[in-house]
Amino acid sequence: MGLRRTGKWGQDLLHRREDVRQANFLELFVDLVLVFALSGVVNRVVRDITDDEALVRIRSLGYLLVLALPLIWLWITTAHITSWFDPRRRTIQWMVLASAFGLLVMSSSLPAAFDGRAWAFVLPYVLLRVVRPLILIPALRGLALRDLYVRSVLWCVMSGTIWLAGVAVTGGARAAVWGLAVTVDLVAAQVRWPVPGMRRPPVSAWAMDSGYHLPERYQQLLLIALGESVLAAGITFTNQRLDLPTWTALVVAFLSTVLLWRIYFYRSGEVLAEAVTASGDRVAAGRATGVAHLVMVVGIVAIAVGFEVALKYPGGRPEPSWLAVILGGPALFLYGRIRLERVVFDRLSRRRVVAIAVLAAVALPLAFAPPLAASVVAAVVLLGVALADARHAAGRPAEAPSPAH
Repeated sequence: MGLRRTGKWGQDLLHRREDVRQANFLELFVDLVLVFALSGVVNRVVRDITDDEALVRIRSLGYLLVLALPLIWLWITTAHITSWFDPRRRTIQWMVLASAFGLLVMSSSLPAAFDGRAWAFVLPYVLLRVVRPLILIPALRGLALRDLYVRSVLWCVMSGTIWLAGVAVTGGARAAVWGLAVTVDLVAAQVRWPVPGMRRPPVSAWAMDSGYHLPERYQQLLLIALGESVLAAGITFTNQRLDLPTWTALVVAFLSTVLLWRIYFYRSGEVLAEAVTASGDRVAAGRATGVAHLVMVVGIVAIAVGFEVALKYPGGRPEPSWLAVILGGPALFLYGRIRLERVVFDRLSRRRVVAIAVLAAVALPLAFAPPLAASVVAAVVLLGVALADARHAAGRPAEAPSPAH
């Protein structure tokens, strides 16, 4: 996608950013808010997943998706704005600050999002999704990005009505309506917000115009999620009795986080920017990269919930919902990492496929084991992937990216 200048207003926003490859301090400020947001999701889900009622525990898995996905998607769309437009411009800076404040308000509403504070969760999300494109559209006359933003506004207004309709109901019904709304948001973005009678633009909502800035932002997104998982484990450990099971759960949580970091950055995460730059289809590469990171971050959030469960109830009774986050979180992460491998090396990562199959196979016997045992097994599976990666790399030069052309 080529961005060219279109008058003074357009010059102010569309100034090329070849010398702005790294995230600026304002973008890192948004990252700090996202840490708080993801921590709020984990706390909210842990509260329900450890409830005495089985229905509440099962429903918490849906809550995890409904609460986490809008927060992550809002961060991703903000990262795209600062990738396409010059973040040194005052208009973009105010937009980024508004996005950070919106994330903060949404995060503060998480404990009562399905009860009395639904408006505080919905309004910032809907307003930011609608208003930001409206501010940017006047600067995009004659550009394909303008058509994309116009279409996105129409879809965001439609999905916004679904989000607002969810406020009229409570509990599980609200979660179901919001689940539909966030599905509409993500699927519509995948297919470039189709509108009857409007020509499909060549640019995608996921397109990467900069070869380095957006890939690096995605790398930072993974680090944010991993940092939140460490934060969740550390805070929970502080409030627990110090005995052997609790110490074991903490060690497993920390080592699992290190393994997730190692598995992500070897080697696809490390050379993601170079792969995107070399890709013959940046639209497809951007879409696949965005979806991969979205899935991996949701997986890490689920893993963080599993850490807290294992720390609080290391020898507790087996629960299907607990097993779902302890084993399902790593499986989701590995699935997202498989998709990323496709982007960077245009191949299927068999080691990660095998690891997902092992996690599925051990689910049945672990259904009769305490949470700590499941956490240990999940960590061993992740360790197996990391060791297989190390063995594959032993004695070989660093592999260069080879994306599809």
